[in-house]
Amino acid sequence: MKSAVETLDATKVKLTVEVPYDELKPSIDHAYQHIAEQVTVPGFRKGKVPPRIIDQRVGRVAVIEHAVNEGLSGFYAEAVRENKLRPLGQPEVEVTKVPALTAAPAGEEGELHFTAEVEVRPEITVPTLDSLTISVDDVTVTDEDVATRLDALRERFGTLVGVDRPAAEGDFVVLDLEATIDGETVDSVSGISYQIGSGNMLEGLDEALEGLSGGETTTFETTLAGGDHAGEKAQVTVTATTVKTRELPAADDDFAQLASEFDTLAELEADLREQAAKNKASGQAVQARDLLLEQLLAATEIPVPAGVVEAEVHRHLENEGRLEDAEHRAEVGEQAETALRNQILLDTLAEQLEVKVSQNELLDYLVSASRQYGMDPNTFIQTVDQQGQIPAMVGEVARSKALAIALRRITVTDASGAPVDLSEFIGSDEEDALEDAAVQASVGADDSDIVFDDEAPAEDAKA
Repeated sequence: MKSAVETLDATKVKLTVEVPYDELKPSIDHAYQHIAEQVTVPGFRKGKVPPRIIDQRVGRVAVIEHAVNEGLSGFYAEAVRENKLRPLGQPEVEVTKVPALTAAPAGEEGELHFTAEVEVRPEITVPTLDSLTISVDDVTVTDEDVATRLDALRERFGTLVGVDRPAAEGDFVVLDLEATIDGETVDSVSGISYQIGSGNMLEGLDEALEGLSGGETTTFETTLAGGDHAGEKAQVTVTATTVKTRELPAADDDFAQLASEFDTLAELEADLREQAAKNKASGQAVQARDLLLEQLLAATEIPVPAGVVEAEVHRHLENEGRLEDAEHRAEVGEQAETALRNQILLDTLAEQLEVKVSQNELLDYLVSASRQYGMDPNTFIQTVDQQGQIPAMVGEVARSKALAIALRRITVTDASGAPVDLSEFIGSDEEDALEDAAVQASVGADDSDIVFDDEAPAEDAKA
């Protein structure tokens, strides 16, 4: 098979592929076999109809079409590998020549020629990592940080008590709601508990409840967030049946013994201070990651394939049923372009750093993702595998790992200029080497790692 690449622009190429008849012949043989199993010809058993009879009854055109459609994706994928392309979308394929549509003498059957235009990952130049420096916030734990954590712990052990006063922010209200549109009730709930200020129900509810006492009612207008009338304006009548406030236990030694393994409040506060320090140190790692990504993006020219962005926008809006929403289309388009630019950068970085994803790293990621979806890990892994999403998951792990490795190559300081050690959160090259060695020793080097590969699937390459 011969193939050549023509660069159309920074993000699109045109593949020209020529497939000899001998390489297409297995697909032609399979096409005859498949058609023989589908047609009924008097005097022949199903599956035993000779090719010449199929040519007469069905036509060689159908055979060639079947063979081309069957083999095209494989030939396309092979051409992509040979030319080391990184497709980001599905190709637009045009078949320009097919083998003879009538029986031809051996050696004169002809070739399959096709072209494929496809958007690819552009070639970009990532800045040299060891020349980069970023500054993150200091890890400073204040008495206020400790007090905030102590109050949060006290709230977990607080009790709700009824109060005879108007409701205020932070209070809990037991309420009844009724939503009407044009005087017709479209939804109602009774006896639900809601904390004013939490903002997790209807827009405008917090303002409506503040100042209401038990037994009082008010009405406000809002946009419904769910149900059959989601997005519609409605009049909502809310009744506060009971107003309650949370009483917190005293912060003393008795509370420390109740809420923790410590005997004194001083010991508990010391532990909370340590927790706050660890949390802020973790925040440094997150801040460093975000700042590094921001700096790399600012310093790198990244052409974005418009077709890939448009396909993602269309898919997103179609799923939401909002294809005609121009304002939302612009918003989704901007988000899709940003996400794709990040992906191109991190994919290139992963390739340059020769990132490999171990089976354990992939498994950890899948288990973590299953928790986010509230699914059993085994069920989640089987589902994504059946949907062909494992390569995408490998890509996600590789991008995250590439950013972590890049953080090891740059200089990270705090606001005072002191170097910051992030190894607890981003690991070290030595740890990676030890993990690789352990995995290879247990399962063998051939299958210990999944090499990062962002090639788009070729299944949809059809004539």
